[in-house]
Amino acid sequence: MTEFYFKMSGYIFFPSSQNKIQHWCSFWQAFYGNSFTFAQIIKKSIKMTGNITFTMIKPKAMENGNMGKIIAKIIEGGFKVKALKLTSLTKEQAMEFYAVHKERPFYNGLTDFMSSGPIVAAILEKDNAIKAYRDYIGATNPSDAEEGTIRALYGTSIEANAVHGSDSDENAQIEAGFFFSKREWV
Repeated sequence: MTEFYFKMSGYIFFPSSQNKIQHWCSFWQAFYGNSFTFAQIIKKSIKMTGNITFTMIKPKAMENGNMGKIIAKIIEGGFKVKALKLTSLTKEQAMEFYAVHKERPFYNGLTDFMSSGPIVAAILEKDNAIKAYRDYIGATNPSDAEEGTIRALYGTSIEANAVHGSDSDENAQIEAGFFFSKREWV
């Protein structure tokens, strides 16, 4: 069963039945004075989050022994770690995670690479987290990344660019939910 969630005033709620979903739709209608569909509520909720992003330390950076250095650099950049997990992806899980890129020519290579070894998944918190983290990690191609960024320091190629960073608030929530249940967040 798919889990649905609502984020309001800093809390995420996981309704477990259609009745609870209808209850929250009614709550939002009463609170905001408008009628909302479930999808509109989710979009509105996600747009409110702005302070959360998702990252992964990729297999090559792990293989090169850079896990601790990257985590230290993330914390040094003012990001708070809300959840952290050492794990790995199967090919099928990598295909599911990167499904948005399924039609792109790099999809198979990316999913092969991301399932080739251990990764670290993390949820990070900071004001304007998506933009702040993407600026902090640098350009996708490490050779184009600004000096001192994570990708410039630890990336070895476009594919093995050390870390993944969410590109939107909506994707950060989806990607975080792929690896973590809400009870795993601190």
